[in-house]
Amino acid sequence: MNKLDMTGLTTLPAQVWGGIRLVPLAREKPVDGLRLRHEIYGPGYGEVELGPRDHYLSYIPHGFVADWSGEGGQSAAYGTQLGDGCPACVPVRRHHRLAKRRSTKGAKENRLRFLPLHLALEGYLALHFGGPSIVWDEWSQQAVRQGLSPRAEDAYAGWAVRGLGEALRIFEIHPGQCGVLVYAADSLAAAFVVPHPADYRALHPSLIEDLYGELVHQYAFFGGPVPDFEARIRDRGHMTTLADLRMAARGQERAWAESHGSLMAARLLDPSYSFERVHTMDSFSLWRFLPPFRRGESEQHIGEAITDHKGRVAYLKTFRLSEAQIRRGHLLSRLHDHDWHLGRTAEALGTSYPDLVRRIRAAGFDSLLKQGVELRART
Repeated sequence: MNKLDMTGLTTLPAQVWGGIRLVPLAREKPVDGLRLRHEIYGPGYGEVELGPRDHYLSYIPHGFVADWSGEGGQSAAYGTQLGDGCPACVPVRRHHRLAKRRSTKGAKENRLRFLPLHLALEGYLALHFGGPSIVWDEWSQQAVRQGLSPRAEDAYAGWAVRGLGEALRIFEIHPGQCGVLVYAADSLAAAFVVPHPADYRALHPSLIEDLYGELVHQYAFFGGPVPDFEARIRDRGHMTTLADLRMAARGQERAWAESHGSLMAARLLDPSYSFERVHTMDSFSLWRFLPPFRRGESEQHIGEAITDHKGRVAYLKTFRLSEAQIRRGHLLSRLHDHDWHLGRTAEALGTSYPDLVRRIRAAGFDSLLKQGVELRART
């Protein structure tokens, strides 16, 4: 699996508010056998225990529960807040694993609790997390013993993205809508897809609490208004009935959907993702994916998806990486490909050894290098 199969989803005409463009996605038929519901954890941070020594700390306002039991109930569970309401305390909610199957009295249920977007973000943060597998002379003892720990990235909550809250509040939800593509200054910011229209109606407000990349925040803040969707139907004398007008209007909708898929959302459907299966749920699978981290491509996304037995997307949530994040991912991938040997990595990148050392330091990984490596590189 190396691409997102969006079969069954139809692109509807865009809705525009200032620099934000929302493109609704609808299904003619909901995905059978899967529903999503919302768990609200409230303000504060979440700490996730990934393993005995590994922890993930982030802003985690809510979680999703994937339900393939056939019951399809819709409910929201409200989490607790540690600190007993102390105004000097930072609320923290602790989670065991990013994705965990629910159980009652020792019996496993057909429900999986997972933390939306954080599956994808942790996958990016864990990219070649262990550091050098071979103890080359250039790497410090910290790099050998601890790898890239700790590692952090910045993101913005949806309410900090200019115009997003108003757009989500004002625009209607279409019948059959099961998703949305969010654009800032006509640059794709995020994709969100769920299996059922009722799920989307319940989860639509959660988009304001999601995390968005630095580039998206900048585009929304500094970008000007984008052009609205317009359908122009020219009457050449062949339109004599309402049926003719309806056919022409549907033709305009198809033209919009085709142009959107080939131009605006083309990078999202790039067939070169790297997928990792996180959990199997009978005929469904939960995945997270990373882009190829190609240099020179400013639009690349990480994300998570639930697919059916044919590989078609039932659930999707993506996060747009900044150019700096793409460069870090590209650099770590190339180092890993060449066993973290600086000489071979520099040769593969078509650069010099000193320049590679400077790039490592500029990427924020200077603590991995021994002191004096750049000086030795010049002599």
